Amino acid sequence: MESRYNPAAVEEKWQKSWAEIGLDRTSTDETKPKFYALSMFPYPSGSLHMGHVRNYVITDVIARLKRMQGYRVLHPMGWDAFGLPAENAAIERGIPPAKWTYQNIAQMRSQLQRLGLSIDWEKEIATCAPEYYQWTQWIFLQFFQAGLAYQKEAAVNWDPIDQTVLANEQVDSAGKSWRSGAVVERKLLRQWFLKITDYAEQLLKDLDKLTGWPERVKTMQANWISKSVGAYLEFPIVGLEEKIGVFTTRPDTVYGVTYVVLAPEHPLTASVTTPEQKEAVETFIQEVSSQSELERTAEDKPKRGIPTGGIAVNPFTGSEIPIWIADYVLYEYGTGAVMGVPAHDERDFKFAKEKQLPIQLVIVPPGTVKTASKTSVKAAYTEPGILINSGAFEGMDSTKAKNAIVQYAEQKGYGKARVQYRLRDWLISRQRYWGAPIPIIYCASCGTVPVPEQDLPVRLPEEVAFTGRGSSPLAQLDSWVNVPCPTCGKPSVRETDTMDTFIDSSWYFLRFPDAKNPQAVFASAKTNDWMPVDQYVGGIEHAILHLLYSRFFTKVLRDRQLINFDEPFLSLLTQGMVQAVTYKNPVTNKYIPSAQVDEKEPKDPETGEELEVFYEKMSKSKYNGVAPEDVIAQYGVDTARMFILFKAPPEKDLEWDQADVEGQFRFLNRIWRLVTEFDGAKVRSQTANLSSQEKELRRAIHIAIKEVTDDLEGEYHLNTAVSELMKLSNAVFDSKCTDSPVYAEGIETLMQLLAPFAPHIAEELWHLSGKTGSVHQQTWLTYDPDALVADEMTLVIQIMGKTRGTIQVPAQADKQELENYARQSEAAQRHLEGKQIKKVIVVPGKLVNFVI
Repeated sequence: MESRYNPAAVEEKWQKSWAEIGLDRTSTDETKPKFYALSMFPYPSGSLHMGHVRNYVITDVIARLKRMQGYRVLHPMGWDAFGLPAENAAIERGIPPAKWTYQNIAQMRSQLQRLGLSIDWEKEIATCAPEYYQWTQWIFLQFFQAGLAYQKEAAVNWDPIDQTVLANEQVDSAGKSWRSGAVVERKLLRQWFLKITDYAEQLLKDLDKLTGWPERVKTMQANWISKSVGAYLEFPIVGLEEKIGVFTTRPDTVYGVTYVVLAPEHPLTASVTTPEQKEAVETFIQEVSSQSELERTAEDKPKRGIPTGGIAVNPFTGSEIPIWIADYVLYEYGTGAVMGVPAHDERDFKFAKEKQLPIQLVIVPPGTVKTASKTSVKAAYTEPGILINSGAFEGMDSTKAKNAIVQYAEQKGYGKARVQYRLRDWLISRQRYWGAPIPIIYCASCGTVPVPEQDLPVRLPEEVAFTGRGSSPLAQLDSWVNVPCPTCGKPSVRETDTMDTFIDSSWYFLRFPDAKNPQAVFASAKTNDWMPVDQYVGGIEHAILHLLYSRFFTKVLRDRQLINFDEPFLSLLTQGMVQAVTYKNPVTNKYIPSAQVDEKEPKDPETGEELEVFYEKMSKSKYNGVAPEDVIAQYGVDTARMFILFKAPPEKDLEWDQADVEGQFRFLNRIWRLVTEFDGAKVRSQTANLSSQEKELRRAIHIAIKEVTDDLEGEYHLNTAVSELMKLSNAVFDSKCTDSPVYAEGIETLMQLLAPFAPHIAEELWHLSGKTGSVHQQTWLTYDPDALVADEMTLVIQIMGKTRGTIQVPAQADKQELENYARQSEAAQRHLEGKQIKKVIVVPGKLVNFVI
């Protein structure tokens, strides 16, 4: 047999062989139960990092296990290939985004294949391919037809020098454009939205169905949707027909409203502003436009505001109240207006004190009604209590008053009960090139016209100029923009915005079951057969947007009768980050590459200053990354896989340690020697009765089968499964019955249990042992319950709680028998001679303690 384990040769050999025989091709045998294993697909940046490796290896173990357990498995891969980095590359390198993207895809595909992942590459998709984004556009039209895609004005980041819209990621922490350095402004543009708020209640309620999701992720989504039950109330404007609408969860405080606040961007701001305040208001709006949403709503920032001069009426009291604008009110949130109740809201109290606005107390703690001061309020009272200064509701419990006041508002026409969500409709317009064009045409006669389905895809033109300045490259290409109206034939113009790339990833999992279908988005029968995804694996950073949008798309397409299920992902595993030792100079705050640091005495090589040493997520900027190809070149893929699986539970952060990588390499070498040095020809025939040594080894074998199988079900304790493999290898290594059929069973079991984790070495050893077929096509082992029953156990002998020896006794012995065995033992007789036994404590299965 082979004498030395050569990972590179073994891995190259079997990857080529598996590709030739189509080992990983998706089975079409519908008599088998299905299992859909999916990793979140990557952005093709050009190189894999260890976070990618961890994600894909975890999913691969699950896919390989399920095939051996008799499932037909769908385990595909694709590329989330649209996005800003490709456009930046076009500007910086002078290379078309498509060329840059497809080069990266080719490189990363090669790297993924090097990992020995059991992916069906015939199912591969790329979101930037016309044959994919044709159906992204088709799905947009489904939303449009359902009234779920619409346009409205929304605030965007605007670069006043480059005269272009910026994505949030193009604005630095100082609020400046990443390229021009200009202070970014907020500007209103007419843009496309999807009505995700129409599905807010379903998205919230159906979280209860997701029993296979981490509670943390479900809580994050629930908080993001954030349901509030309250009232919509309207405040008439003096001198105008319009009213200011607000949403509040505290209608019980409405008699304490002493002012209202509009968002500076609110359409009513201009109408309510008096001529005397016009200049000041416009100046304030200009100042606020340069602030980010985070700056405006930060808790620790002072709230800035200015009166418009306009007056509203509190319809409940008849009092005239001033209309202000303030930076903390955002037009995109709720109604874009809030009512100011300074006596019962901490933020309003602080604002009213600063601006010298009236404060009206309307709720007091129970038992203090008679002593309640009507003139001096020292702090906002935000707890439930008793209503005062509240008209017909005087003396009512504030909790009960909420419903009563809402009913009164509905009778009087002041407002109505409303459920509101923090979730906002999804702005999908992007003023960029490298994305799926929105399939809409604008006609002076016909209005907004959808591109006919037979004309899809609306292709991205290739001959475009990238400058990073001005409007999107698409808007500057007249030959692409100007088209006849599909309805009346008159000269019209295309929509030049492209779609948010989260659109592409919100449905890709539905395409994989029917990835190459040129006639339809997918055949419903195929997608209904494979969906939902049984196990989805990806980072916690996608807990809200991607996972929420995917759930939204699934529900809309269900309602369009394209699919017959409610939720896209049955089980979700959010793997932890890969961290590495990081060196940082605390004086300069600079990170130092580990190659330049003596780990025994970590000092800055330039200044000699002592460095901070800690674990942090691998990244180029921290100089702490470990390239997967370097580890693979030194130890092989299987060692890299085993380390990543063994070092930490999948959901926890993993700390990279070279010594532990070497430990896994030694472990695989040990298995290699165990198998290659085993001579199957010398195995004797099975005898009727096993020796005690054979029984003990067989017990270790079946414990390993049971424990590894248990670890691979449900929550996937992959690290403890690898630990069980190590225990089994130790049991086989320590056994002296190398000519026994039980020893042969141990060798074969090791190879089969190892197969999902270290697929190449398992396959090589399987064939070196003279087995036929692939180890990955073997049926997953099941344990024999009888084999788990031990014939003997080790009984500890204690005198006064101190261990004096051990003996082997029958495992099934009862308490009295254990005491008898202990009394007869050499250790007990030696230490008890001449002593009087006062008490005997027997702990079945463990020990006997003599009290003297």
